[in-house]
Amino acid sequence: MALPPEKASELKQIIHQQLVKMDVHGRIREVLAETIREELAPEHQQLTTDDLIKALRRRGIIDDVMKELKFVTDVNEKERTSAPKPSTHFVDREPPVLQKTNIDPTRRYLYLQVLGGKAFLEHLQESEPLPGQICSTFTLCLHFRNQRFRSKPVPCACEPDFHDGFLLEVHKDSLGDGSKMVDATTMLSICDPVHMVLIKTDTFGETTLVASYFLEWRSVLAAENGVTNVAVELLGVGTESKVSVGVLNIRLEMYPQLNKTLSPEVTNTQFALERQKTAEKERLFLVYAKQWWREYLQIRPTHNVRLVKIFAQDENGVNHPVCSYIRPLRAGRLLDTPRQAARFVSVLGYERAPVIGGGGGKQEQWCTLLAFLCRNKGDCEDHANLLCSLLLGFGLEAFVCVGTKAKGVPHTWVMTCGTDGTITFWESLTGHRYIHRPINPDDPPLVEQPKPLYPYRTIGCIFNHQKFFGNCQPSDAVEVCVFDLHDESKWKPMSGEAIKSVCAPGTTSSVPPFPPLCASTVDPAVTSNEIELQLRILVSEHRKDLGLSTVWDDHLSYLLSPALAAYELERTTSISAGNEEFQDAVRRAVPDGHTFKGFPIHFVYRNARRAFATCLRSPFCEEIICCRGDQVRLAVRVRVFTYPESACAVWIMFSCKYRSVL
Repeated sequence: MALPPEKASELKQIIHQQLVKMDVHGRIREVLAETIREELAPEHQQLTTDDLIKALRRRGIIDDVMKELKFVTDVNEKERTSAPKPSTHFVDREPPVLQKTNIDPTRRYLYLQVLGGKAFLEHLQESEPLPGQICSTFTLCLHFRNQRFRSKPVPCACEPDFHDGFLLEVHKDSLGDGSKMVDATTMLSICDPVHMVLIKTDTFGETTLVASYFLEWRSVLAAENGVTNVAVELLGVGTESKVSVGVLNIRLEMYPQLNKTLSPEVTNTQFALERQKTAEKERLFLVYAKQWWREYLQIRPTHNVRLVKIFAQDENGVNHPVCSYIRPLRAGRLLDTPRQAARFVSVLGYERAPVIGGGGGKQEQWCTLLAFLCRNKGDCEDHANLLCSLLLGFGLEAFVCVGTKAKGVPHTWVMTCGTDGTITFWESLTGHRYIHRPINPDDPPLVEQPKPLYPYRTIGCIFNHQKFFGNCQPSDAVEVCVFDLHDESKWKPMSGEAIKSVCAPGTTSSVPPFPPLCASTVDPAVTSNEIELQLRILVSEHRKDLGLSTVWDDHLSYLLSPALAAYELERTTSISAGNEEFQDAVRRAVPDGHTFKGFPIHFVYRNARRAFATCLRSPFCEEIICCRGDQVRLAVRVRVFTYPESACAVWIMFSCKYRSVL
């Protein structure tokens, strides 16, 4: 590729400066003198250029020069041309690190640097990981004004080696101010904090929420030179929300630099006013909620045992009105339909909030959305809140329902109200949908009543971002409930104005704004191949231990793909398709006198060894994997379906064919 003359001269100048800096000319003169002394004295032969280059290479001078001249390669080009090799263990691929960021000089940025951590005492005894050794890691996730960032994973240690910088655009959401440079006074009114979530990932890929912190960044507006260093003490979550887990050193800097900084008195006064305003709003709502609850109990004394949830604790142990956990959330191009949204929420992992000690009590913890998404798993309340927010984003009238399942186990699920009065229940943990048809207890015994298919038993209240209703019907059994929300004799409403005062987006409140969803960074084809390869190795080793040989049928493995695609389609849309073609293809692939067996199974994690151990616990699957007989051929097919936030639905199908011998 020919360079323009000005570029060529610029490149020559850079190379010349580098050679002068390294004193390459002096070193070449030394080598030349030494080579002449050693090689030319006896024969007086001529010294060629090749001889000199060999001598320079032998002494490592050429290598030194090449190391100093760093060549930048196109990372994307490299990724396109080289096919990824299957790994022996699963490696979660991080999105490519951006080398450069274009800064718009007409906009204001906050540059946040994380310069290491200290006092993570839980990891005091951990030794330095050896090169190449898989170890537990910390990852820091940030959200600020509709922008999300993620640090590089660092090994867990008492002083974790965080060294990351994040460029946060300060007025990203402003539509009218796009061409205007915001000054310090305007930025002081931007009360959105930087939400920081620290996640620990263990050697098996399991994630744990370590800390959730709201950073008040506006202190930088009063700092000299627009730069300030902050030591942030992170507290634990849930039952450990008062215990320190470690300290992060953070440096904040404004770009471009502020022409005029504010005085610390001005910023401190603003913070105090905001806290006072928020506290007053929350106090007034609490007074109203107490009055509402007294009125609710006066309707019927038995109401005090119904599950009417007005406040809930977040991961930091802070109480918020339940309506503030819901907000219409649009997924952009990442999700196309409400049913696809339900499928996405269902493949996020389910895990009850950890509780210390026995007693079987349920630790309450309604996570903020960022903490739930970064951890990629949560309790049923987290799933229901996210699904309700997504359904509201799709324009449906959706509510979160609080009640019980069988045996009186507390549970939350989602309900949508159709314009024709149809009530649909959505189970956020499975993606299943149920139409609700109430039973009329006053009907005569001979009238046939609908048989409920849903697992829900009682319902105490329903809510979304604008409304809250307490169930005041004679019975709180779901099967006899009538969802006429306009009838105040059946559902006692809360004041919409009261809810709006503490829950509306844009108001001064302690509830963080919702982060946007992120596209998946998982390559479904590569991940499917990796898991399939690992499963083949595991099956072969398992059969070898039983004294059995293993012959794989690649064609039969490929024929299993349509079935896995059909299973996922059915989970997403409730429509079954393509089964006839799959059965026909299998019949053609299995000769007369042979028997075919297949076993599909579904996971929401990508750990092949863990999946294989689960499969072996099924007698049907074990029968296939340990199949004995004449002309046994085995097949396995893995299909990974990716969703936002790198959530995955993993379908695995084991099958075998063998000659039937009577």
